[in-house]
Amino acid sequence: TSTRDLNCCESQQFQMSQFSLENEIRTATRMDSSLTKGPWQRQRKALENSNSSLNASGKLSFSGGGGGLKRLSESLTRKTPSKTPRRSPSRAGTPSRDGPGTPGRKTPGGGDRFIPNRSSTDYEVSHFKILREGLGAADTETMSPTKREYQRVIQENLGADLSTTRVLSYQSKPPSAPEGHSNNLKILYSSSKSQPTSAKKVTRHIPQVPERILDAPDIVNDYYLNLVDWSSNNHLAVALGAHIYLWNAGTGQISQLCELGGADDYVCSVKWVDEGGYLAVGSSSGEVELWDVEHMKRSRVMRGLDSRVASLSWNQWVVSSGARSGAIQHSDVRVANHCVGRVQGHSQEVCGLAWSPDGRTLASGGNDNILNLWSAAAGDCHPGATPSHSMSSHMAAVKALAWCPWQSNTLASGGGTADRTIKIWNTSNAQLVSSTDTKSQVCSLVWAKEYRELVSSHGYANNEVVIWRYPTMVKVAELMGHTERVLHTSLSPDGSTLVSAGADETLRLWKCFTPDPNKKKEAARSKSGAVSSLRMGIR
Repeated sequence: TSTRDLNCCESQQFQMSQFSLENEIRTATRMDSSLTKGPWQRQRKALENSNSSLNASGKLSFSGGGGGLKRLSESLTRKTPSKTPRRSPSRAGTPSRDGPGTPGRKTPGGGDRFIPNRSSTDYEVSHFKILREGLGAADTETMSPTKREYQRVIQENLGADLSTTRVLSYQSKPPSAPEGHSNNLKILYSSSKSQPTSAKKVTRHIPQVPERILDAPDIVNDYYLNLVDWSSNNHLAVALGAHIYLWNAGTGQISQLCELGGADDYVCSVKWVDEGGYLAVGSSSGEVELWDVEHMKRSRVMRGLDSRVASLSWNQWVVSSGARSGAIQHSDVRVANHCVGRVQGHSQEVCGLAWSPDGRTLASGGNDNILNLWSAAAGDCHPGATPSHSMSSHMAAVKALAWCPWQSNTLASGGGTADRTIKIWNTSNAQLVSSTDTKSQVCSLVWAKEYRELVSSHGYANNEVVIWRYPTMVKVAELMGHTERVLHTSLSPDGSTLVSAGADETLRLWKCFTPDPNKKKEAARSKSGAVSSLRMGIR
């Protein structure tokens, strides 16, 4: 009987627990009533029970003496162990001078140092700096002076120093000093900054428009020819087809010097002697004529080449001429038998010839992409039969050649359309000093001694004249205006004016190198004696 009663009680208790579980589930899933049971209610009841028991124990401890009070204080001061483990041992208290258990450093100001401060960030300057840093080194080097000036103006208008400005600022700006506050260290550190500003060099003005434009009708549009040259007597010689015209830059007078007699003949090259009284003329028939400009008559004709003469260069009384066949002939104008040397310098047309200012080295460039250096024999004004150095770094025809007037062993050469580079050479050991990609065909080169700069003229696609600062080879100015490629350039005898001749049949005079008034002018050398001696020696 007792066993039956026990089983009956257990079954009733099981049914009651099951019934209560179903009620709790039904109550929890009901959406239109508040929760009266569940985990939170159980935790709340357990918390209330613990508080009530704590109060009861407190009453008992006060009534029971000091032992209960001690247990109460121990229970209140005992720390509850954390269930979350520490992230790293380094987060623990760092021992310091103040004692053990000191927490790690805090960010000054109570903020997070990795969150930018918007109040101290200049968004316009940051945007400009991001755009500027997006430019590569190559883009910066080839940037035109106009764009650089535009960026400089923007930087001045923004009123910020880009070297110290950050894109994002993580700290607030320091407070300004109160009125009347004087910092003694400011005088010490600012004194060095005021000196460069007071001694700042004033940059010169380079006109972007030509001073004068002259017509050049029927100028031959041929990359390999050399049709313009400016004499030391201030006469500009221009070859137009079969005619040669002289323009007196001092008076503005234009006169015709000569006209070739052949039906199909045309002038291929012109070159003044250093003294300026005689002009050498290379023709399409292979002849080299020598003209006396003062008397407007031809002095002599020098033959020996079987193809057109596209390049000429003087070395005292010897004129060197380069032919389309690749031959180079050296003619002494003082003797009847003028040919003192003849070599096969190139496999294709010789389109560039230039003697060094000291008369010791001849540079020749050809359509075979070769640049040769010829050393003059001791006591002679013409070189030997073989070149001393031969360079093949150019990838196109080498027409533009120019010797540096203040460095006798420095030569600049320019390549054609497939090359587009300006190369600076040390001719003493034939080493390449620098190479600059101009992005266009290099047609001519000339050195400007006044400011120690290099001028180059170009063809497609910009048809421009560029002034380069030497030796950094940074663009100083771009002279635009020609509508077709600029084939020839020459500098006035005083070094202040540059003339450019283009395939658009115009001559443009640019006054880019006005002498610095602060510089002392060198005394002009008298050349009348040298001219007369050369005139007396011509046969």
